Amino acid sequence: MAEGLAACVQIVGPVASTYRWEGTIERAVEWQCIAKVSEAALEATVARIRSMHSYQQPEIIATRISTGDPGYLDWVRTNSTPTPRG
Repeated sequence: MAEGLAACVQIVGPVASTYRWEGTIERAVEWQCIAKVSEAALEATVARIRSMHSYQQPEIIATRISTGDPGYLDWVRTNSTPTPRG
């Protein structure tokens, strides 16, 4: 949050996951994080998640929002602008 990448992150869990990885069935306890980010912040957000995550290939998916409450969408855009480093 301090980096300004997400306006909000909702954390759901623990979640019991069963998945295939490198030819075997794996089971893990995971946490699902739903980040509210602008399209402008998406690339930096994905890079940051990858740099922090313990999985070789974490689940990172994006859902484009085509419409919504204008005030809320403006709040997301305003509050998910990457902070310049340097």
